[in-house]
Amino acid sequence: MSKIALVTGATSGIGRATARILAQNKYKIILCGRREDRLKSLEKELSEFTEIYTLSFDVRDKKAVFESIISLPSAFSKIDVLINNAGNAHGLSSIQEGNLDDWDAMIDINVKGLLYVSKAIIPKMIEQKSGHIINIGSVAGKEVYPNGNVYCASKFAVDALNKSMRMDLNPYGIRVGAIHPGMVETEFSEVRFKGDKDKAANTYKGLKPLTPEDIADIIHFVVSRPYHVNIADLIVFPTAQASATIVNRT
Repeated sequence: MSKIALVTGATSGIGRATARILAQNKYKIILCGRREDRLKSLEKELSEFTEIYTLSFDVRDKKAVFESIISLPSAFSKIDVLINNAGNAHGLSSIQEGNLDDWDAMIDINVKGLLYVSKAIIPKMIEQKSGHIINIGSVAGKEVYPNGNVYCASKFAVDALNKSMRMDLNPYGIRVGAIHPGMVETEFSEVRFKGDKDKAANTYKGLKPLTPEDIADIIHFVVSRPYHVNIADLIVFPTAQASATIVNRT
């Protein structure tokens, strides 16, 4: 029987790449995202490989999260793998110049959104005494950098939640782990810089960053380990990056 994976933030970047590789490996996929047109397009693409179900909601909307997950048909209700991927960065400002709306967006999506989705799914995993939760963090959740303040704080929260989830869910046989990427070339920087494509491109200038497919491949490796193996915490850098602030540009 095919395992069922629910992927948040599935309409772009790491989420989309993860949905693709899991679908190609015969997982049934629940695609979650805000952009219905992209969800439908990805559903059409991946239906060639497996069964697909889409849920359109914003992880910040507590009511929508719970209503959407409750609405899943029985064929998709036994979720084996949860990929908490939805996340964002808004702005790159000092703490004294930070934008309050940006702060709210990062905390609401990166922290509260992860909690809402997890809370909606964990009871079923407890009931079935199995499941695997992968939380997508960031090197920003391991070390802060100038002007990273609230984004870093939100990803530090993901790191803490990952550790505490693993402890709390241990009695139920549920695996919990996090993957913390360094520089990955996605829409991330374009969102951070408010659509400024040139500024976003400069983030990766002079180096070969990770791709979404690199991270998706690692996620597939992690979730496909024998059940007694739990990869709990993994930092992934491109070769050119040594830390959040040390990058070898040519």
